[in-house]
Amino acid sequence: MGDPRHTLGRRAEAAVAAWLAAHGWRILAERYRIPAGEIDLVALDPDRRLVAVEVRLRRSARTGGAIESVRPAHLRRVRAALLTYARSASVGHEGLRIDLVTVTADPRPGAWRLSRLPAVDAW
Repeated sequence: MGDPRHTLGRRAEAAVAAWLAAHGWRILAERYRIPAGEIDLVALDPDRRLVAVEVRLRRSARTGGAIESVRPAHLRRVRAALLTYARSASVGHEGLRIDLVTVTADPRPGAWRLSRLPAVDAW
């Protein structure tokens, strides 16, 4: 039997992927991994920017907010993974960026509140 937090995290990532796709984003990869780091979602935004989407699920504010949980070392690993993806994929793009999407449970069963913080790291 799997870890319930892992299952919940996967469901949150799937909800974010569907939400972004509904807003004109093209999801290129989910859970892209290289030895240097991992990206929750790799997407092409409507402006053709290649975006690493970091999904942060929070069930409560007890452990701090989502933005506070993203440390500089983690951003460096995500950046390295995005650069590797950009070099290996044959997708034309107009720049690279890391966005953060926070996910909180909505009181309605199976519902989520999603909020995107663009360009937590852009170059």
